[in-house]
Amino acid sequence: MTKSSKGTTSSRRRFLKVAAAGAAASVAAPTLVSAQGPISMRWQSTWPAKDIFHEYALDYAKKVNDMTGGDLKIEVLPAGAVVPAFGLLDAVSKGTLDGGHGVLVYHYGKQTALALWGSGPGYAMDANMLLAWHKYGGGKELLAKLYASIGANVVSFPYGPMPTQPLGWFKKPMSKVEDFQGVKFRTVGISIDVFTGLGAAVNALPGGEIVSAMDRGLLDAAEFNNATSDRVLGFTDVSKICMLQSYHQNAEQFEILFNKAKYDALPDKMKAIISNAVEAASQDMSWKAIDRYSKDYEEMQTKDKVKFYKTPDAILQKQLEIYDQVVDKKSAENPLFKEIVESQLAFAKRATQWEQDTVVSRRMAYNHYFGPNAKKKS
Repeated sequence: MTKSSKGTTSSRRRFLKVAAAGAAASVAAPTLVSAQGPISMRWQSTWPAKDIFHEYALDYAKKVNDMTGGDLKIEVLPAGAVVPAFGLLDAVSKGTLDGGHGVLVYHYGKQTALALWGSGPGYAMDANMLLAWHKYGGGKELLAKLYASIGANVVSFPYGPMPTQPLGWFKKPMSKVEDFQGVKFRTVGISIDVFTGLGAAVNALPGGEIVSAMDRGLLDAAEFNNATSDRVLGFTDVSKICMLQSYHQNAEQFEILFNKAKYDALPDKMKAIISNAVEAASQDMSWKAIDRYSKDYEEMQTKDKVKFYKTPDAILQKQLEIYDQVVDKKSAENPLFKEIVESQLAFAKRATQWEQDTVVSRRMAYNHYFGPNAKKKS
């Protein structure tokens, strides 16, 4: 064998060894990942197990679990299983929980500006438009800045636009602003300040505690959210009067929270699934809400004998005036609060003008098909 052929043979052997080692590594890598098993996360919602809101939390978890093929498994516990409903942010931030499902307004005690994601009139935006501001109008960056300002170790995904919430459940119809004087009332967030301004004595309670408080006389009246939640939580057992339409929470949405360290450690593919599952769950929730809320609204009238009344315009106008006073005060105290308000106003002015000019009122069509003078279909 020549010197040249010996060198060629030696090079070929080295190449084959390297190739063999690489092949072994490529085969071994998936085996190693598989051996590690799926990533598990323990979550808690801020809702009782029987509430449709907890169902929404389960819906989101299932989407992620299914889309990852079980590589990420989220288990969602109901409110109180690990921490009280209002303790969710601290628990997720500290890593006591890996994540959770709730609303930003429940963190009002930590930083008042967090309630601007839904607690108020939304400057004529509905909840879907406020989510548009969040994603495309600077809200996402402002929320991250807000959480950083209070040292919250979380990643937040607002989602799930809610319809306008009722003014609340009362002992008698509220016909004028003066009717609120001295009423012991439950609400949360900036709405605490608004209803206090209306004259009510306000108490903030989680959803699962409201009906019991009304039953024991600790509350005279309360608001929570929607026909399905209110019905399943038992509001119809303690009141037969519900006032519809209000500006106190006209544009609220839910929040999905992750512990930041836990989230950051996930592979990019899982992060992409999580983000896209948020948007899929957001739309699915909207569709489910229309179906379920309308059914329960109908049954509360036919089966539970609840009487619904429209909130008088004088009360609605007063809500707006008081809200503006509250916002001015908090903006003067909190630069971040002011920055968020200014961002929302700028987006809302453009978006709501487009909406008001473009979208036809459906009231005429409703009256045409279903109103008292509608032509009856045979």
